[in-house]
Amino acid sequence: MGNVGLLYVGAVLFVNGLLLLGVVDGRAAAPINLFVGALQVVTPTYLIIAAAGDARAISLAAGLYLFGFTYLWVGVNAIAGWPQAGLGWFSLFVALCAVGFAVHSFADLGDRTFGVIWLFWSFLWLLFFLVLGLGIERLTRFTGWVTLVEAFGTAAVPAFLLVTGHWSDSAGLAVTYLVVGVLLFGGLWFALARRPAASASVPHHA
Repeated sequence: MGNVGLLYVGAVLFVNGLLLLGVVDGRAAAPINLFVGALQVVTPTYLIIAAAGDARAISLAAGLYLFGFTYLWVGVNAIAGWPQAGLGWFSLFVALCAVGFAVHSFADLGDRTFGVIWLFWSFLWLLFFLVLGLGIERLTRFTGWVTLVEAFGTAAVPAFLLVTGHWSDSAGLAVTYLVVGVLLFGGLWFALARRPAASASVPHHA
């Protein structure tokens, strides 16, 4: 069930990446954020209840709330027009928690690739904090592109492979994810830095 939810995390990250890039506005992105946010709250609640005290199953479900609350907050802000600072600071909390889940994946679950993916999610939510919490607008376009990359690379594609039974964790895959991600994000950073600064301000809802 969690793997199915991860597929739709990819969908909402895709839309929110377009939001940050100014392709869609906040109200247009609100429905998918509310839908997926609700899914990522209902799903872990069910999984935790069904786990019957199994610590491993509970730990796998607990991180889903971080996504669910983020997307619900984005959706509500888009409709209500509330300031983004609270969401930005919550994103810092998510970024720190994601580091903890990465360590847990490496050390306790033996899932090396998702340990790397959790680190990439931490990086993404750190960018959300810098853009929304601290108002560093020059990072908005970079954050939008990172969001688009992670929509597929850390969510939709792994989820599809998991759902179809074609996902297989290995040290080689984890290293490949790490190297490709670092090179890709580094390349994006330098490519965007060479462009003139965009005149658009931070989207009201990201």
